[in-house]
Amino acid sequence: MMRGLLVLILGLLAVPAMAQTAPTPSPNPRVALETTAGRIIVEVEAAKAPITARNFLRYVAAKRLDGILFYRTVKVQDRFGFVQFGVQNAPARMYPPIKHEPTSETGVTHVDGAISMPRLAPGTARGEFTISVGAQPSFDASASDLGYAAFGRVVEGMDVVVKILDGAISPTKTLQGSFKGEVPAAPVKVLSARLVTP
Repeated sequence: MMRGLLVLILGLLAVPAMAQTAPTPSPNPRVALETTAGRIIVEVEAAKAPITARNFLRYVAAKRLDGILFYRTVKVQDRFGFVQFGVQNAPARMYPPIKHEPTSETGVTHVDGAISMPRLAPGTARGEFTISVGAQPSFDASASDLGYAAFGRVVEGMDVVVKILDGAISPTKTLQGSFKGEVPAAPVKVLSARLVTP
């Protein structure tokens, strides 16, 4: 009887020790964008937005974001708007379009610093990305609109993003006839985009 009680007590004491040695889930992948304006680190929600996150990480792994530009800034007011960067539909850099993952499915919303994918119709997004400055729930899915696919957020370097947003805009430049009044006079370049090891 005494021996059985001793075994039970020792077994109960071992449970917390076993729980402490259980593997912890790996953190979300982080990507460092080294730019001519400074470093931006984004954390990608790979589990919550797997399709969109995998697409971004594919561009990073293939180094297809190296040398691209922050080619569009939309500043609505101080510390509110977004900046856009990407491959600008360059055929040699583009992968096929991906399935749209609305925020209503992923739970990843357009908070301050959210990284997201612009698109025309749902399912047309490829290699263009935006970073929100200020929370922008109007970009999230609603009953009448699927919104845009947010898939992570900036965890370091929001000051760099704000610097890009605050940069001088050309009054005449366009990109293939679009974005007049939103094209930077001197676009910031992404020197490299690499996974950051924890």
